Amino acid sequence: MPIHPSPYLVLLPLLALVVWRRLSRSFGRQPIRRKRMLVRIVIFAVVGALLALSGWHRPILAEGLLGGVLTGGAIGLLGLRLTRFETDPARGDCYVPHPWIGALLTVLLLVRLGWRLSVWWPLLQSSSAAAPGMAPEGYAASPLTMLLVGLLVGYYVTYYSGLLIHHRRFQRLQQGASTV
Repeated sequence: MPIHPSPYLVLLPLLALVVWRRLSRSFGRQPIRRKRMLVRIVIFAVVGALLALSGWHRPILAEGLLGGVLTGGAIGLLGLRLTRFETDPARGDCYVPHPWIGALLTVLLLVRLGWRLSVWWPLLQSSSAAAPGMAPEGYAASPLTMLLVGLLVGYYVTYYSGLLIHHRRFQRLQQGASTV
């Protein structure tokens, strides 16, 4: 029996909203919100750790994730070097991220997930895939998908951690400049 598309019609606008918010945070001046950044670091680290557990069953998935985390960490360090810190009278301390790094990583992941969905969707629609034991592999059952997820995990954990560290330095420099 084919799957009814109504749940996907509800989830697609929600997914579009999440992607739009993620992309909008890659452009322009962003206020530094320490608690939100800490929560994001924890969430990304937990997601990365849970995905790494899949490596117990298929080591190639863990290798893809590890390669992505390491590459994402390097890109996160590059993103930190290209980030500027500013003080806005209305918003307080802000940072201006490099506009294309975070957006490019998000688009890469969305393209990959879209590709996997285009392969997976016909299998879900066919009646043979609905039979027990014939379910298609999940989204994360590909080393390339795990590499891209690892890229995001490594990038955002490194980037947000670095933002918090650099923000402390920025505050100290601002305090030192105001006392002189």
